[in-house]
Amino acid sequence: MSYHVNEKGYYGEFGGAYIPEMLYPNVEELRQQYLKITAEPSFQAEFDALLKDYVGRPTPLYFAERLSKQYKTKIYLKREDLCHTGAHKVNNTIGQILLAKRLGKNRIIAETGAGQHGVATATVCALMGLQCIVYMGEIDIERQAPNVARMKMLGAEVRPALSGSRTLKDATNEAIRDWINNPVDTYYIIGSVVGPHPYPDMVARFQSVISQEIKTQLLEKEGKENPDYVIACVGGGSNAAGAYYHFLDDEEVNIIAVEAAGLGVDSGESAATSVLGKVGVIHGSKTLLMQSKDGQITEPYSISAGLDYPGVGPMHAHLYASGRAQFISITDDQAMQWGLKLSNMEGIIPAIESAHAFAVLDEMKFKPEDVVVINLSGRGDKDLNTYIEYFKL
Repeated sequence: MSYHVNEKGYYGEFGGAYIPEMLYPNVEELRQQYLKITAEPSFQAEFDALLKDYVGRPTPLYFAERLSKQYKTKIYLKREDLCHTGAHKVNNTIGQILLAKRLGKNRIIAETGAGQHGVATATVCALMGLQCIVYMGEIDIERQAPNVARMKMLGAEVRPALSGSRTLKDATNEAIRDWINNPVDTYYIIGSVVGPHPYPDMVARFQSVISQEIKTQLLEKEGKENPDYVIACVGGGSNAAGAYYHFLDDEEVNIIAVEAAGLGVDSGESAATSVLGKVGVIHGSKTLLMQSKDGQITEPYSISAGLDYPGVGPMHAHLYASGRAQFISITDDQAMQWGLKLSNMEGIIPAIESAHAFAVLDEMKFKPEDVVVINLSGRGDKDLNTYIEYFKL
């Protein structure tokens, strides 16, 4: 079985492009061009140079000595928190802005939840001198104020999404609406492995630099390319797709996907899509989706804005349905405690999204010889206010 996308844009039964007719030309143009353009030597050279000199790649694969000692196994952290802008998101926005330029688009739109993708989009637009409009849920604008300020400093216009739950889902709806109204000059940079084909595959390819580096770095440190476990948090799932990408077809590598259980999977305040989701269509692709009996999207909840999404990307839906990945749900409280623990034990303050991934260490037993790689997808600066309120710091 392949875990990569097929030529029709599906991962197993998930994926595809379920889009209004108005968007068909945009999405079709992208589908026909993305593989050709990204394979061009000039594209590759520019992409690689920017990742190296602007983003600061390769990011370190850090052996977490104190954690490893406590959990009696070998724990490595892939330090995506050290990327320029503070998270993995910029790997993808660099790739997509180069694509947009080659397609002759001069107006860029994006959606953002935690604000990291918005910052990463605003960053590359400033770098390339292109107009940038970021849609963000009104609630997320409040809880991620530092990122909103960063986007504005970078020259982006931040437009609040005032409908629905006023979070990521609604910001995405607004961005799609904008794209329908401005099809000719506008390019939509989607921030995760969601949306109509080719976005999930395209974003995964741009993020696959993460697993490519893990292989090279492990060979150097452990004398083998493959870890025993790769662990990443999943909202839409771009950091996870990047961390898993080059291991998908190596069955000896255990893939662990960590979702936000919020106040508990059965609390009604959760974003654990694998447990609570049923097959449905959201934002242009068929995937697992939290929905009511009559197909209305259920509002997700997580203390971390980046995991507060009612679905997962189609690649992850397929990894779950096929049994290739093990999905684990972690509560707000577990994640917050791990944010503090990682800070105390390794001197690294993680994004709350990333902190979810670490909680797996308390849920699973690993062997002393196991090599466990945790994708530390972002740093905690953006979440300091949430940490301050939660722990009364």
